[in-house]
Amino acid sequence: MDLVDYDLPVAPYVQVARQVQAMIESGEIPAGGKIPSESRIVQETGVARSTARRAVRLLRDEGLVVTAPGFGSYARHLPGDAT
Repeated sequence: MDLVDYDLPVAPYVQVARQVQAMIESGEIPAGGKIPSESRIVQETGVARSTARRAVRLLRDEGLVVTAPGFGSYARHLPGDAT
């Protein structure tokens, strides 16, 4: 994952969400695969934990991930996936 650019007109949590989305869409994170944890997002992007949490919530609200409390968040099958 890349560091967040605070000079962009895009909110940091949206930048993080789009990075994870790109990982899902490219197949780097397959359907059913675990996305980076909030702790890992914080370490790799330099954002606050609340920002990481908000990014995951955005992905969940958009239907790209599903969260299993206590286990993490996982990529959902996307429309058009052969899996």
